[in-house]
Amino acid sequence: MEGKKVKDSITVFAERTQPQDANPAGNVHGGVIMKHIDTTAGIAAIRHTGTNVVTASIDRLDFHNPVLIGDLITLKASINLTGRTSMEVGVRVEAENPITATVRHTASAYLTFVALGGDGVPTEVRPLILKTAEEKRRNVEAQARRKARLAERKREKVCQHNSTECVME
Repeated sequence: MEGKKVKDSITVFAERTQPQDANPAGNVHGGVIMKHIDTTAGIAAIRHTGTNVVTASIDRLDFHNPVLIGDLITLKASINLTGRTSMEVGVRVEAENPITATVRHTASAYLTFVALGGDGVPTEVRPLILKTAEEKRRNVEAQARRKARLAERKREKVCQHNSTECVME
């Protein structure tokens, strides 16, 4: 299967936040931002695989600064790592006050998607072609997150089946 460059599936989404997106204090709900993150990451995953995809997990989602009513939010998603049937997509969210042009990094997230064939069964993902030092760095970091995620999943299974062998770190 032919590989695909990171730049070929980068996805950028922008939207101005509205009052219905926010709480009474004027801060946009985290769930609204999460939905945009999932949608943007999913499009990047579809662009990479050329197949339908499903979200398997959100490995990490960190909120750094609030998003306010009227801000322009911009999300940028790119593939960090591919496996046999899955891939990690990183998303960066920024909020811009369109009047002052002040931009704030508001959130970062890492999501895992599984590629599905026409039969709805997981299918092979094309390799990721890494060109830049930044892409290679992000790939190495994604490999470490994947290793940690799989180790945590293994610990959870042990705990579910035998709580006396459950070791929490």
